[in-house]
Amino acid sequence: MTASRRTVVRHAPGKLFVAGEYAVVEPGNPAILVAVDRHVTVTVTDTDASDGAGRGAGGGAADVVISSDLGRRSVGWRRREGRLVLHGESDGDGDGRQARAALAHVVSAIETVDRLLAERGLPVRPLDVSVSSRLHEKGRKFGLGSSGAVTVATVSAVAAFCGLRLPREDLFRLALLATAELDPKGSGGDLAVSTWGGWIEYRAPDRTHVLDLARRLGIDRALRAPWPGHAVRRLPPPAGLSLEVGWTGSPASTAAMVSALHRRTWRGTASHQKFVETTTDCVRSAVAALDSGDGPGLLHQIRRARQELARLDDEVGLGIFTPGLTALCDTAEAVGGAAKPSGAGGGDCGIALLDAGAARDITHLRQRWERAGVLPLSVRPALEGTEE
Repeated sequence: MTASRRTVVRHAPGKLFVAGEYAVVEPGNPAILVAVDRHVTVTVTDTDASDGAGRGAGGGAADVVISSDLGRRSVGWRRREGRLVLHGESDGDGDGRQARAALAHVVSAIETVDRLLAERGLPVRPLDVSVSSRLHEKGRKFGLGSSGAVTVATVSAVAAFCGLRLPREDLFRLALLATAELDPKGSGGDLAVSTWGGWIEYRAPDRTHVLDLARRLGIDRALRAPWPGHAVRRLPPPAGLSLEVGWTGSPASTAAMVSALHRRTWRGTASHQKFVETTTDCVRSAVAALDSGDGPGLLHQIRRARQELARLDDEVGLGIFTPGLTALCDTAEAVGGAAKPSGAGGGDCGIALLDAGAARDITHLRQRWERAGVLPLSVRPALEGTEE
């Protein structure tokens, strides 16, 4: 008879950017995000080679087995010198590269928790990690922060399974270190809102600095060190306003858009400085509107944020505003709302805020979106983030 296997389950919500995109990648600049009630779920159980679990694609016992509802099969990994390497096949072959790319955030999250366990003199354990996502539908990616949510949920689940009791701040910091190992250009705002949930004001740390801290001092000391520029604060939801979300039908890569901006000579120019200053003022004013319950004031700032993103797009030519996103925004404005792309643009989602009591306008907005080829998403703000 096989003994029952210990199981830990953690959920992390997806996200939407409300204001502050692009400027937030610079340390200390604020952004507003909201968590949404679609989640990534990560389940961690003991592996047991005797009953067939714990076996990777190459056969034999693996230290870690990862499966995802977006992948074709379970993939086995071996721990080697603090890293996870594919078990039974080469990292360099086609399947190996595909597996590593598809599971990169899960792998990096596990490796980061492993490093913390080792530093604290705690044993790493064989793991069976299963990922399921409601941030996709029939293979479609909606741009709701699946990479951030899966990183947060994996860190939370693996840490809890291995006996680490971590406050939210430490969960976030571990997730940021794991993500920055893959791409230090990302702000980490998606990680923060997946960790805390609700509406938040977020300021990013210098990711190069915190990676250097972790490499010089270790993960544990990096968690306890100051992270200049970083701050997270919960915000009240907007008073009397309904959040509407539309998907343009065109997936986009935030990392690719941010990388494209980093390659432009525009960064460091007077125009860049103006964009950061205007966006920062817009976010601060939007935060003040949320704090005071000023719905019309918030709508005004959302319109300003859209205009500033449009100016950036005109000057740099990133392709932030696709025809679908432009139609999404114009349609919302036509019924009295305020709208903008959510995140880096180039596709994915846009958001609109409308008077919550104007049910007819909300219905008309959704109908007009559909006629314009924009899919209204049935998502609402999620009050809670991942579990501590």
